[in-house]
Amino acid sequence: MEEKKLDINSIIGFALIFGILMYMLWQNQPTPEQVAEQEKAKQEQLAAEEKAKVQEDVIQTTAEDFSKEAVSDSIQLTSLKNKLGAFAYSSTLPSASNNETIIENDLLQLKFSNKGGFLSEVKLKNFVNYDSIPVYLVKDNNAAFNINFGTTDSRILNTQDLYFEPTITKNGENTIVSMKLKVSQDRFLEYRYEIKKNEYMMDFTIRSQGLDQVINSSQAINLDWKIKTYRHARSVAYENRYTELIYEYEDGKDNYLGQSELSESTENDVTYVAFKQHFFTSILLADSPFKTADLKSYNLVKDEEIDTVFTKSFEAKLPLELASGEINKTMNWYFGPSDYKILNAYDRNLDEVVPLGWGIFGWINRYVFIPTFGFLSGFLPYGFAIIVMTILVRIVMSPVTYKSYVSQAKMKVLKPEIAEITEKYKDNAMKKQQETMALYSKAGASPMAGCLPALVQLPVFYALFQFFPSAFDLRQKSFLWAEDLSSYDTIAKLPFHIPFYGDHVSLFPILASVAIFFYMQMTTGQQMASQPTQEGMPDMSKMMKYMMYFSPLMMLFFFNNYASGLSLYYFVSNLITIGIMLVIKNFIIDEDKIHARIQENKKKPKKENRFQKKMKEMMEQAEKQKQSQKRK
Repeated sequence: MEEKKLDINSIIGFALIFGILMYMLWQNQPTPEQVAEQEKAKQEQLAAEEKAKVQEDVIQTTAEDFSKEAVSDSIQLTSLKNKLGAFAYSSTLPSASNNETIIENDLLQLKFSNKGGFLSEVKLKNFVNYDSIPVYLVKDNNAAFNINFGTTDSRILNTQDLYFEPTITKNGENTIVSMKLKVSQDRFLEYRYEIKKNEYMMDFTIRSQGLDQVINSSQAINLDWKIKTYRHARSVAYENRYTELIYEYEDGKDNYLGQSELSESTENDVTYVAFKQHFFTSILLADSPFKTADLKSYNLVKDEEIDTVFTKSFEAKLPLELASGEINKTMNWYFGPSDYKILNAYDRNLDEVVPLGWGIFGWINRYVFIPTFGFLSGFLPYGFAIIVMTILVRIVMSPVTYKSYVSQAKMKVLKPEIAEITEKYKDNAMKKQQETMALYSKAGASPMAGCLPALVQLPVFYALFQFFPSAFDLRQKSFLWAEDLSSYDTIAKLPFHIPFYGDHVSLFPILASVAIFFYMQMTTGQQMASQPTQEGMPDMSKMMKYMMYFSPLMMLFFFNNYASGLSLYYFVSNLITIGIMLVIKNFIIDEDKIHARIQENKKKPKKENRFQKKMKEMMEQAEKQKQSQKRK
């Protein structure tokens, strides 16, 4: 009974203790504010522990990377020194990258590459090509500029593979770009470019400082300049015809490489080298001549249907000389249009880059056609300026046309009498010749007078043939249906290509060919009517007839791809000439009066000059010898 009571008491005691403990726990539980503070403390502790862990990881990783980078840099520097010697320093600078420096003036946008230190892009800001794309002379690695030299530690280096450090400064309104290939902070090879405001020409200097113990003076130092010229015109074949390498040498002489697949030449004392791209030109000029120059030109247009990006590839190898172990060469760069007025203004013989013709042909262009056209185009649209200039030329040449037509009329009047002489002395060629020449002399006529206009007009014809393809002012100037007077006009596109003609139809050459046909029909027909057929001589009338049809056809094919301005000139010129000849024939020349005047002249004693007397004596002696030989 007591054990049972004890068990109950024990149970009651445990229950009371449990209750008391629960009450104490309830009384001591944290408030919501205390719970929040505890949670915050807990989170802060966890964050601190995580941060400590991250910092430990970063410190460990940085130490490992630094150790690897140090080893890598050490290996790389050793490799660079083995490869570049003293010039390894340049590859350790921040500029040792393919970054570019961009500079602009009003006319040019230029990019200079750290690698090689040269112009990696040249954009002419005011011009576009036939497809309205900006004109670039240098872009996308089409050009290279390099100095190849040896070092005193037996290395051969190329600047195009090395890194230059760029700096940009100002000299008044001019911008100076200095590209330095460094051996140390104050020893370097420098390309110094000075870009001038509103100029296509910039100053360019190559100089070294403190490299007398680095560059090997016993080895040749060569400057290599190369360009693959971009196509800018509608006709790649036509543009390629006027794309050429031109150079000045031996104190003012100028020459150019040919148009063959490969043309090369070595010249002495070269002052400038021009890589001419028809209407645009890149020129390197030297203040003091290069002793020699190895020049090459490659034709890249094998098939004008396929080769449509580049026209030619040019190369120039020019030696650089050392003075006291250093390089100091002062030069200029020109990147701009092949415009006679701009190039001539520099007074450095650069006008020879524009092919105006040699001798009298160039003289006519320089002092007649260029000033005249410049004056007319100053207040007239370019097409009308060509027409007015054509009229002026034909007016100046009209006296020659008049004399030629009068001579042909005299020959026509004399034809019956010449036929009589031919029949009378058909067995005596010498006597026939004497009598014919005597008749010409008395009548004041000459069979050669009909050739006079062609001979006199030949310099004008050739000068204009050179003027129009070279006239930069005509580039992309429109007239009537011609979109560009410096290129061919197109009225129809052919679905196929005709050899020597092209894949298009130009209207101005057709009009010019028709005008030439009628002009030649008038002049050649007159000559055929007046020209007697002499025994033993070829029938000139047949030859003239062939020429009457062949010349217009040749004109049609030849000028279909030429500048439409030139075809316009010949069309208008022949129209005006036909008009002048019709006026002379119908209102000025009277064949009856000419015949009467010839008969009066024949009655007058004709005084012979010394030459005529001598010729007559020689012919008489020859006739006597012939007669004496017959008697024997």
